[in-house]
Amino acid sequence: MKLFFKSTICYSLFLFIATTLCAMSKPPRILVFSKTEKFRHQSIAIGNVAIQEMGKANDFLVDTTTSAGQFTYNNLKRYAAVVFLSTTGDVLNPVQEKEFKKYINKGGGFVGVHAATDTEYDWEWYGDLVGAYFGGHPAGQVATLNVVDQSHISTMHLPKEWIRKDEWYNWKFIRKDLNVLITIDENTYKGGTNGDFHPMAWYHEFDGGRSFYTELGHTDASYKDPLFLNHLLGGIKYAAKFK
Repeated sequence: MKLFFKSTICYSLFLFIATTLCAMSKPPRILVFSKTEKFRHQSIAIGNVAIQEMGKANDFLVDTTTSAGQFTYNNLKRYAAVVFLSTTGDVLNPVQEKEFKKYINKGGGFVGVHAATDTEYDWEWYGDLVGAYFGGHPAGQVATLNVVDQSHISTMHLPKEWIRKDEWYNWKFIRKDLNVLITIDENTYKGGTNGDFHPMAWYHEFDGGRSFYTELGHTDASYKDPLFLNHLLGGIKYAAKFK
């Protein structure tokens, strides 16, 4: 009888260890969400592919979707972070908003790319999560970005002055307590309206989770640019707590 109990305990312990090791070895997963109710960026398609390739190269899995039906807590909790890739307009209904908020409250990660700030204008909590709301933009053009914090995983590889072409957003709302990573010099292009302090990328801890946003990523060329891709990868790693 004693031998039987010892064997049972050993077998149970083996199953526990095996299950734990299996769970530990399972690669983390992120969800890229690109539903649009207003303008749809052409770069979303190449952006999805680029993030999938990024995942393959960095040992995390990437699911992509345009379906807001994915926004249940039981589904979202499978993901280390959710990326809003140039979403626009009112993309979640009230029930889905509640489920997404629960995901963030319980430690989920959020990454906003470009038009993620052109999303959910009537949901104040989302505005605080993403950090700003879009207020218009001039034509795409070359400008100088100032990397004001090179200590973050998303910016440590970038030059202090980063000259590139993209579509530069102005803000009609921006939180004051963001950890700003990159600003844009309005003297280097036409159409800026936010003045001397015009943030372009930032991060913050918010309501239980982590949030990272980059305004960059309008153009197809962005998703072939190693500097931008490593910037985005760093943001994903921060939000997902990969490092």
